[in-house]
Amino acid sequence: MGVKRFGILTATVLVSLALAGCTTSGGGRTVAANSAVYIAALQGGIVARTGVKLSRSETQRALEAEYRALEAAPGGQPVTWAGGDVRGEVVAAAPYQVGQQNCRQFTHKVVSGGRELQARGAACRNPNGTWTPLS
Repeated sequence: MGVKRFGILTATVLVSLALAGCTTSGGGRTVAANSAVYIAALQGGIVARTGVKLSRSETQRALEAEYRALEAAPGGQPVTWAGGDVRGEVVAAAPYQVGQQNCRQFTHKVVSGGRELQARGAACRNPNGTWTPLS
């Protein structure tokens, strides 16, 4: 395994662990502090394009699924999430290069109230590990 591939694999594992880790604050509220930077960089993700009104926790789950799909899922492998009466599935295509950045196209399907809505988009990975959606 080459050094570059090992570094990417290591970074992916570390980010996955960071996203999985939640801590409890003194007020008893669960906070996914480690994922805040990665989620913020998605700028609302493409889930916002579906037009489905999501609660704060549903939005968090949807954006975490977008990040996991972009960062670590093999092309075509769905990353699912669920919250309340809403659920979703994010599927990223195989990565491609734009200059020095890795980019991926992806689809976010949301099911709410028996309706299925879908949004498509693309995002590119920044050197710090965050993903920025393309408009």
